[in-house]
Amino acid sequence: MRLAYFDCFAGAGGDMIVACLLDAGGDFQALRAMLGRLGLGGYELSATQVRRDGLGGVKFDVRLQAGEHHHRNLAGILSLIDGAGLPGRAADRARRIFERLAAVEAKIHRVDLQQVHFHEVGAVDSIIDIAGACCALELLDIDRIACSDIPLGSGMVRSEHGLLPVPAPATAELLRGVPVRDVAITGEATTPTAAAVLATLAESFGPMPPMNVQAIGYGAGSREGGPVPNLLRVFVGEPAEDGTSDSVVELCANLDDCSGEVLGATIELLLASGALDAWAGPIVMKKSRPAWQISALCRPGDADAMEKILFEQTTTFGVRRSGWTRGKLERAHVNVQTPYGPVRVKTGQRAGRVVTASPEFEDCRQAASAHHVSVREVMAAAQAAYQELQDGS
Repeated sequence: MRLAYFDCFAGAGGDMIVACLLDAGGDFQALRAMLGRLGLGGYELSATQVRRDGLGGVKFDVRLQAGEHHHRNLAGILSLIDGAGLPGRAADRARRIFERLAAVEAKIHRVDLQQVHFHEVGAVDSIIDIAGACCALELLDIDRIACSDIPLGSGMVRSEHGLLPVPAPATAELLRGVPVRDVAITGEATTPTAAAVLATLAESFGPMPPMNVQAIGYGAGSREGGPVPNLLRVFVGEPAEDGTSDSVVELCANLDDCSGEVLGATIELLLASGALDAWAGPIVMKKSRPAWQISALCRPGDADAMEKILFEQTTTFGVRRSGWTRGKLERAHVNVQTPYGPVRVKTGQRAGRVVTASPEFEDCRQAASAHHVSVREVMAAAQAAYQELQDGS
């Protein structure tokens, strides 16, 4: 299990995320080759050693050729990602970031999701920054991502829409539910690209979690001088805690005029759209009305999308939102052989010791159907096979 913790003491930019991961051990030539699969063209990449107020770091640059400033919609960008064959988790992470960005742009500009045309983040350099961050994470084999609170900056920033307040509207919307703080920097400390990457991928925000640090990298921004060195720092290593923890958001709404069919369909849609869990339970509301409370648990970056589903699919007029820190067991799968075929057993570990093991129900259900036996028989066989495997190890 590999963990990356981003320490945004001076803010963050998309290029700074790529740069600090390269400084922490990412292979620049391998990254260049991965990004070449996107088929964009019209740019050159470089990674150079620089200094910011006496501290060294890597500066990652995307130099565009004249005329390479296209605006793209979500479908066009996702098509580039899908056709690139990016390794491991890189493609899925990049897709999630751009889908989150599209939802934010649609909300800010009050247009349909399919009508969104990215401006700054649709240009070649921003696509390279986002895809590059995801590829660099894969080069370092990063499984989990955590982040400090996010500094915003102050004043105004110039964009294709003219002067905008800091944080820019997209940055502010992307960081809903994420801890932010003031910093004595005039201008944009954290860019929309960086906000999209960190808000989408980070499991938790706050102090650095217990970890065994194996590498540290510094990524430099373009700004020189200022109250703090313009660098983003990343710590790479392995979690040191028993089990793991992350930050989650719980959304809930009370419903006294919604049918059971709608509740069930909404729960299915929440889960299919990325909710970590979704459920409903009976309550009694004002005027002694029997009612239901529907709830969803999700990552902070997915909270707006889950809230949108609750408003659109149910009759609620209000959705409550709470943030939680969640303790988790380290999860893994063990394949066991049973008389009914292979079955995966999900294990939960704490401090390197398995504390629970459960056969995957869907595997058991399919095996039971194929062999015309009960699901309980397959589950029992899988549990016995797992125990035998443990006793023999």
